[in-house]
Amino acid sequence: MKRVMLFLATNLAVILVLGIAANLLGVNRFLTAEGLNLGTLLGFAALIGFGGAFISLLISKPMAKWSTKAQVINDSTDPTHRWIVGAVQAFAQKSGIGMPEVAIFEGAPNAFATGAFKNSALVAVSTGLLQSMNRDEVEAVIGHEIAHVANGDMVTLTLIQGVMNTFVVFLSRVIGYFVDRVILKNERGVGIGYYVTTIVLDIVLGVLAAVVVAWFSRHREYRADAGAAALMGRKQPMINALARLGGLDPGQLPKTVANMGISSRPGGMMALLASHPPIEDRIRALQQG
Repeated sequence: MKRVMLFLATNLAVILVLGIAANLLGVNRFLTAEGLNLGTLLGFAALIGFGGAFISLLISKPMAKWSTKAQVINDSTDPTHRWIVGAVQAFAQKSGIGMPEVAIFEGAPNAFATGAFKNSALVAVSTGLLQSMNRDEVEAVIGHEIAHVANGDMVTLTLIQGVMNTFVVFLSRVIGYFVDRVILKNERGVGIGYYVTTIVLDIVLGVLAAVVVAWFSRHREYRADAGAAALMGRKQPMINALARLGGLDPGQLPKTVANMGISSRPGGMMALLASHPPIEDRIRALQQG
């Protein structure tokens, strides 16, 4: 319940901040007496679309720590912790990025990386992952997460999300205005047709945008798997780790880091919105790569 409330509160805060910014910049005044000002609307759409995406990116690391209750272990003297931190450090140096924060969280087998900047990321592994895999496999998973950071996947995903959000906001309002004025022939301001169409299209186009973002998310998983194999100098540990994950329940990560997890297990139509491709496809891609 606490995670749900945090998620809702964060989104409300983002909307409030963006609404104030839109008012101050005057980019929310796209409906004029002369009609729809497309330039102002595009500015409004970009502010909402990219603003929300980048705010989420900037707070991703503290949100991830809070929502998973992850404990940072960089300075821990525990032997297992030192081994995990050492693996992260070695891969980070090999990838040419700054040393990330390293954390452990309680939960089913999973791991994630997040953060707005390559040189100050967070890499976290679950207790379930450590208990169910051998050291080579855990290191392969860590390499996978470091590859995400080195590839700049968090920023790229944010940019794609921002572009899609902008198109959703822009197109829904243009089509809503067209429906209101041309189809319903409303000649006084904007009527119910505009608002209903805009709300419906925000939802429909939002789902289509999510499908595009999910497609990119699945594509970057193959790159991160290959990156882990390159960092380790051999494919087999990553293949073994994926095979192990295929027989385990990866659990449910909080929404704040779900896209950054090592695996997920959607099915049916939800596969179009899945952030990760099927395990067997990832293994096949590694074997053939």
